[in-house]
Amino acid sequence: MASEQTSAQYIKHHLTNLTYGDMPQEAVGKQLCEGMPAVKEAGWQFAHCAAEAQEMGFHSINVDTMFWSITLGIVFIWLFRKAAKKATVDTPSGLQNFVEWVCEFIDTSVRGSFTAKNDLVAPMALTVFIWVFLMNFMDLIPVDLLPWVAGQVGSALFGVDPHHVYFKVVPSTDPNATFGMSIAVFLLMLFYSVKIKGVGGFTGELTLHPFSSKNPILMLVFIPINFLLEFVSLIAKPISLSLRLYGNMYAGEMIFILIALMFGLAESGTILGWFGAGVGGIMQLGWAIFHILIITLQAFIFMTLTIVYMDMAHQTSEAH
Repeated sequence: MASEQTSAQYIKHHLTNLTYGDMPQEAVGKQLCEGMPAVKEAGWQFAHCAAEAQEMGFHSINVDTMFWSITLGIVFIWLFRKAAKKATVDTPSGLQNFVEWVCEFIDTSVRGSFTAKNDLVAPMALTVFIWVFLMNFMDLIPVDLLPWVAGQVGSALFGVDPHHVYFKVVPSTDPNATFGMSIAVFLLMLFYSVKIKGVGGFTGELTLHPFSSKNPILMLVFIPINFLLEFVSLIAKPISLSLRLYGNMYAGEMIFILIALMFGLAESGTILGWFGAGVGGIMQLGWAIFHILIITLQAFIFMTLTIVYMDMAHQTSEAH
């Protein structure tokens, strides 16, 4: 695929989502995609390039992100359900050993970071860790394999140029996915903050710290300052949680794409070209091995911060 496109086109193709959205009437008649005819009609349709997806705006969905997120979620549920159904006290299978090890690891992490009592936290931590890990693991699949398959399917079924069929396979490189997960954690944090501390207690956290005074007039001055500082700190939690995962995985995917470009040097048929392709192969193997640590670490960080944020929501101490 790299040999059929320029380097810029190749990179842009791999970083564009398969988007299905509502094309506005204002876009009809505009040629938004290079090498494609102008938009013929408004309504729900697949975007043929990033410009069309951008024109669709909020009324669009990244089909590839949703497909792989749901598919990997089903794989997670299926594997753990299979292990639970075949669990035995006799000689356990390899899958049972793995699941028990993961559950013990999650249990240890929750006990070490969560000081309150909530039966939701451990299952949520397990779900977050495995789901994010599986999403990140898709980054280890060769960058051209699944997009090439998607391009051939799109060409065969719909007669679309494979270069206009986009298919990102790593959901965590889509900020929509990482923000979706972090916002869900954030909403749970707000829910338990209000439930445990009450509306007054939660409001007090946002307005009575870090500056306080026994002088009521001075305290009235401090309240808006405290709220501004605490509100920024509160909003920073879901933003940092999502952007940390997205940034690391996006950078890792970009490196794989840049390394893959080196394989196109072999098309020149020269010794230098073959040497460049060989170096690319060694670099890809080395980065893939190192990336195993990154994808696991990012899943662990996302899970740990989720547990910490839930613990903060359950804290009723005045210490701040």
